[in-house]
Amino acid sequence: MSKSIKFITLAGLLGMVAACGSKQEEFVVVEPEPISVEPEYTGKYK
Repeated sequence: MSKSIKFITLAGLLGMVAACGSKQEEFVVVEPEPISVEPEYTGKYK
């Protein structure tokens, strides 16, 4: 095979390894915020 065909094949293989090799999932934990806060009893009518 000629050198150009070898180079193109090598570049394609390296591109595939770079694209498919580093698949790492990201794990994110999100804590839910309270929907509403209960009003505090003060003993006074407003």
